[in-house]
Amino acid sequence: MTDHNIIIQKATIADADTLLTFGRKTFFDFFAHLNTPEDMEAYASNAFTPQRIRAELNNPGSHFYFAMLNGHITGYIKINRGTAQTDLQDSDALEVERIYVLAEYHGKKIGHKLLDFAFKIAQEKGLQYVWLGVWEHNQKALSFYEKHGFKVIGSHPFMLGSDKQTDLLMKKEL
Repeated sequence: MTDHNIIIQKATIADADTLLTFGRKTFFDFFAHLNTPEDMEAYASNAFTPQRIRAELNNPGSHFYFAMLNGHITGYIKINRGTAQTDLQDSDALEVERIYVLAEYHGKKIGHKLLDFAFKIAQEKGLQYVWLGVWEHNQKALSFYEKHGFKVIGSHPFMLGSDKQTDLLMKKEL
């Protein structure tokens, strides 16, 4: 499969339930085996609620996009600008807050296509850089971002339930 079969489609408020279900599934698929069920549920009970997803979809600085293949969602990305950014809130930057691809589609360049899409948006807006946070123990993601030109610029704490974890902040100049 080549990536030209992937269609990037903007999520709307009408997609809230689908986004909620997909976001929760991919989050648990990637992190449940590395964390306690209690910490996962504690985090998810706040992060994956209909109210939270609708608020994020209604935020003018945040945008979600699905990666579609043959009418099926295979992944998604959430990007933020301006005050919707979680940390830096730099008007010259775009944050990739979330990017997930279903495990069965790994290796099919869907993550690459989503990230390239974010770079394209940032360039079209005349922004200087793209940044993101990634768990320090997520070696697969760290390698993926480094291959795309991201460099570690700092870190911040991330609470997953009662577990204080460290996210590395990474930046790519455009």
